[in-house]
Amino acid sequence: MFITDLTLKQYRNYDDLHVKFQNQVNVFIGENAQGKTNVMESIYVLAMAKSHRTANDKELIQWEKDYAKIEGRLHKSNGQAPLEIIISKKGKKAKYNHLEQSKLSQYVGNMNVVMFAPEDLNLVKGSPQVRRRFIDMEIGQVSAVYLHDISQYQKIVQQRNHYLKLLQTRKTTDETMLEVLTEQFIQVAVKILQKRFEFLQKLQEWAEPIHTGISRGKEALRIAYQPSVGVLESMDSSMLIEKYEEMYNHKKEKEKERGVTLFGPHRDDITFFVNDRDVQTYGSQGQQRTTALSVKLAEIELIHSETREYPILLLDDVLSELDDYRQSHLLNTIQGKVQTFVTTTSVDGIDHQTLKEAATYQVDSGTITY
Repeated sequence: MFITDLTLKQYRNYDDLHVKFQNQVNVFIGENAQGKTNVMESIYVLAMAKSHRTANDKELIQWEKDYAKIEGRLHKSNGQAPLEIIISKKGKKAKYNHLEQSKLSQYVGNMNVVMFAPEDLNLVKGSPQVRRRFIDMEIGQVSAVYLHDISQYQKIVQQRNHYLKLLQTRKTTDETMLEVLTEQFIQVAVKILQKRFEFLQKLQEWAEPIHTGISRGKEALRIAYQPSVGVLESMDSSMLIEKYEEMYNHKKEKEKERGVTLFGPHRDDITFFVNDRDVQTYGSQGQQRTTALSVKLAEIELIHSETREYPILLLDDVLSELDDYRQSHLLNTIQGKVQTFVTTTSVDGIDHQTLKEAATYQVDSGTITY
């Protein structure tokens, strides 16, 4: 899949931008704070209906304006369709092929993107929250059901935490509602858990040979899910529910004491091992970067295997963060098969055929020239 057009209105530092793209590598060159990353972000928002940089949608709207609009034309193997996102103070509206989508979970997945930015190098060494967000965003692109389940889960956890606070502060002593919410919580948690296990198994299958290639055969990558409940991937739904119920009975008093949900997918983590050593704790910076790069390249292949379409790749200021060898490996992998957007302050020093053949755009103070 690839996009041919992008139109931005009142988005960040772009008043009214219309730009056409090639189905190849598109490079945006410009000094910092000129709007390169804003273009990348807008493509990401067009796909995911949310930013990778901020949780506050209002930041995407130009100062003192009422709304921001992103439009794009997407080409897939089964035809082409326009996409549109309007962000206002009241919320978001998303259209696919001119039809407004009643739920964002129905909209996400029409256009698939893989974003690789400097902060993604924190996938390995960052907080568990970074890794949970990564896994939720990636599964959500290929499974609308998962997006729905995650949304439900977050609402139930919120309600459950609210009720635990009432019990903590003795505003109520009736635990009936807690039992009801816990039952709902466990049912959805188990669905999320199973989907995450399945996704990470597939990611491992793609990432392992990629990592071996980048490390010239010296390193073996293993990805392990770290649940907050003592469960195994081999367990079926009924066994998982049983384990969750046991954990609830074990943690119940402590949860009432603390006024918060102490277990579940929102407290799980992922660990990356290289040659059976935890990369976060024992890996060098080079190993951590190779792991992050392997996972991102694996994502491209995984999405292709699930959807039969290659996703669009967004490389935001990341080439300068990689050494020549990793740069070459990345560019060789995408060459000729993935529409790619690259931002950089300069292509000097990056000697690769892919960039020599790329469409180049100059970015200066919210204007783009081709």
